[in-house]
Amino acid sequence: MRRITLVMTWLILATAVLAAPLAAKGGWPETIALPNGFRPEGIAIGKEHTFYVGSIPTGAIYRGDLKTGTGAIFIQGQAGRAAIGVEYDHGRLFVAGGPTGKGFVYSAETGALLAESQLAALPINAANPTFVNDVTLARGGAYFTDSARPFLYRLNGQGVTALPLTGDISYTTGNNANGIEATRNGKWLIVVQSNLGKLFKVDPRTGVAREIKLDQPVVNGDGLLLDGHILYVVQNRDNKVAVVVLDRRLSSGRVLTHLTDPDFDVPSTIDEFGHRLYAVNARFTTPPTLTTPYSVVRFDKLHGKGKGRGH
Repeated sequence: MRRITLVMTWLILATAVLAAPLAAKGGWPETIALPNGFRPEGIAIGKEHTFYVGSIPTGAIYRGDLKTGTGAIFIQGQAGRAAIGVEYDHGRLFVAGGPTGKGFVYSAETGALLAESQLAALPINAANPTFVNDVTLARGGAYFTDSARPFLYRLNGQGVTALPLTGDISYTTGNNANGIEATRNGKWLIVVQSNLGKLFKVDPRTGVAREIKLDQPVVNGDGLLLDGHILYVVQNRDNKVAVVVLDRRLSSGRVLTHLTDPDFDVPSTIDEFGHRLYAVNARFTTPPTLTTPYSVVRFDKLHGKGKGRGH
């Protein structure tokens, strides 16, 4: 065995620490840096440990590796595009286009634009705004929320259908329908109304919404993740994730706990990989510049082991 000097040993150790300051046990980073100035919002995890994050103002898509923390811009931003919610499904990326009122579909393998659809009716202006916020896949196609207009948009091979959101939901001042998830069987959609902190189950055929009665509101609710009867609700400006236990009929729910993490900085959306959850730090309370840093944060589900905390 070769002897290594004390100085050389110190240099090796120092290099290892500097090269992986964010690494967790097993080599999986606890935080993953995104490009400075990227202004992210949505995240989707695809094959193996590949993730995709969209840029709000440009529509660019970043593709990275959860295991190594490496990545690069996958789809370049363009004028007239935006990327808010992102969903992966069978080799495709579905992207909510925010103030453009559009939905975009890309190949998750090549980055090619497969479809660009006008979801919100024209005209779109200051007096008649739109904000296509999030997307999920269910029976009948992709479903998009609009935080400014009381509609769900269904996109499938037959085109776009605007479903009026009716029933128990009522739009008011502020950010309305935001995150959306589908039940495993595709029978129901679950939507959070950010400004009021309410949850709704929505019939994807009709757009009729019924409130899921909660023991406490989930104000600032943003991205959703449904795991069985557990619904994770990101409360962005509160820097926490509500863990909601839903009843079988989706008529009521109880906030069991909140997950927090010291690395949270206004998280917006989440996705899962095994027992891990990944949240995008959108940093909405930080003025954006070309050099503002952004990141993805790893934490664990309710019963996992890691730095995520319940309280």
